[in-house]
Amino acid sequence: MTRARTLKTLAGALALAAATAAQAAPAAPPAAVAGAREIAALPDGAWLALDKKALRLLDADGSERARLALRAKQLDTRAAPHGALAVVLDADTQRTLAITVDTRAMTLAARPAVESPAFPVEASCLFRDAQGLDHLFVVGDEGLAEQWLLGAQGARLVRRLALPPQTQACRVDDAAGWLYAQEEDAGVWAYRAEAEGVPQRRAVALADPLGPLRGGARALAVVPGGLATVDGRGRLQLWREADGRWRAEGKAQPTGGQAVEALAAKADTTGLRLAWHDEATGRWATRALPWAAPAPRAVLPVVRAVAQTDPVPRFGDAADDPAIWVNPADPARSLVLGTNKKQGLFVYGLDGRQRQVLEAGRLNNVDVRQGLRWGTLALDLALATQRDEKALAVFTIAADGTLADAGRIATGLDEVYGTCLYAPPAGGLEALVNDKDGRVERIRVEAAAGADGRPVFSGRVVQRFKLESQPEGCVADDDSGRLFIGEEDRGVWVLDLGAAEPKPQLVLKVGGLLQADVEGLALYHDREAGRSWLVVSSQGNDSYVVAEAAPPWRVKGAFRIGLNPVAGIDGVSETDGLEVTSTPLGAALPRGALVVQDGFKRLPDGAQNFKIVDWREVERVLGLR
Repeated sequence: MTRARTLKTLAGALALAAATAAQAAPAAPPAAVAGAREIAALPDGAWLALDKKALRLLDADGSERARLALRAKQLDTRAAPHGALAVVLDADTQRTLAITVDTRAMTLAARPAVESPAFPVEASCLFRDAQGLDHLFVVGDEGLAEQWLLGAQGARLVRRLALPPQTQACRVDDAAGWLYAQEEDAGVWAYRAEAEGVPQRRAVALADPLGPLRGGARALAVVPGGLATVDGRGRLQLWREADGRWRAEGKAQPTGGQAVEALAAKADTTGLRLAWHDEATGRWATRALPWAAPAPRAVLPVVRAVAQTDPVPRFGDAADDPAIWVNPADPARSLVLGTNKKQGLFVYGLDGRQRQVLEAGRLNNVDVRQGLRWGTLALDLALATQRDEKALAVFTIAADGTLADAGRIATGLDEVYGTCLYAPPAGGLEALVNDKDGRVERIRVEAAAGADGRPVFSGRVVQRFKLESQPEGCVADDDSGRLFIGEEDRGVWVLDLGAAEPKPQLVLKVGGLLQADVEGLALYHDREAGRSWLVVSSQGNDSYVVAEAAPPWRVKGAFRIGLNPVAGIDGVSETDGLEVTSTPLGAALPRGALVVQDGFKRLPDGAQNFKIVDWREVERVLGLR
């Protein structure tokens, strides 16, 4: 082959490669966005362009098809059927507007998104959660912020939160659940976008001298699995996130801009197209970059609570453990008992309304057994651990559901913590009580009629054993004689209560679906199918694991309790105790119910409470029937 022919072939190959790369990169914004200060790519090739006087809808060819006259900033979008949901912050009224973008009819329709907060709004951004529900964050210059739920029921306040002062912009990575806040002179911070759980803040990229952003952060945009930033020197940097840590992807690249104030990103399977606006020139520039999107994150199925109890009248870590009393005469009028670690025992109806309060002090765990007999005494009882008294508090339950404090049973433990009850086949009642140091006492409960006719209770220890570290939640299976007990950092143990010397066997280890701390445990007895399910609170990932309650202890799956927008009930996180029953509780709960403690009350913020879930929802998402 001649040298001329070789060069011609090489030139053709390079031209083809360049053409292929250009074709593979996401499309650049049309020239018609030139006068815009913010832009957003829409799913079907259309564009939104926000300039000083209007929001414009452009088709894929760049032709203007609709406009809304307004002075606004902070454009953000999410895909919607036949278009998108967009939000902007009206510069004149300080109201955040929600805009329905119809790319089929090529129309724009605006409406107020949320009520104006009691502070001037500087930034706003959208968040679409794992349930597909849309949220709006509004942020003030002094760091005051609110999260609102949007939807057909109208906007509702989810929570208030604190973000950095002088936050200039925010964006949310829906898949990873990170809310990014751009603090102009300090850098970029990440917060948990999900309202449930402990608030978290992480430094993503800080301004010099603490970090690599020279002159602070001037613009940001979310990309799949991370974000892009432009600093005060006009340098573009990509960041990749993994497990709440961010690392720079490659070196910072100059944009050529002197005053970049806006950054937009469009991604597909081929890579990224980034566009930035230079305030000094009033022009947009674009660049195509390679970028591998991360694999989709595993998402647990979600059920929704159908009812919630009134919040406990103490803030902080107060509500702890629920139990269920089934009304034999009218199961729909059954009761939920819930401990308040700062006050006593609370009693609620299935509608969540508070029925009774027993001021019994620092109660931790509670359990119920019904139809107990000691000679001529026939009783329904609730027993709870009383931490200050190092004892078991005993409560009788009358036929109408009224509870009465009936005394204490002493233990030999120093830090009484968790408890559960066991009704042996031979009759009577036993309480399994544990200490924070891992010790467990098995106490035989005795009852006799007192001089006034009221029952008098006592107890004697019939067995002792110990786990290596702190336990709390436990549940005893009256049918099989098995005791399940959770060791917070290790997993779930099972013991044979019929053995002279029970040997704990670790049947569910922490890891995978089950994340420490291991907290509440309960048993669902499916009498129709002849099997039982063990339900475990996996506090470390705000979920619940369901496993077979018999060998080989197979895990069926896990689920989360999400937000119920129709009923106005928030999701659940940081669950301590839980209880479940398979007894039908009226027409609304024909397969029984799961009751869980909620560590963070939202929609709006409030003290902790308990949530009630229709068991049919759990069966549906995990395929239990």
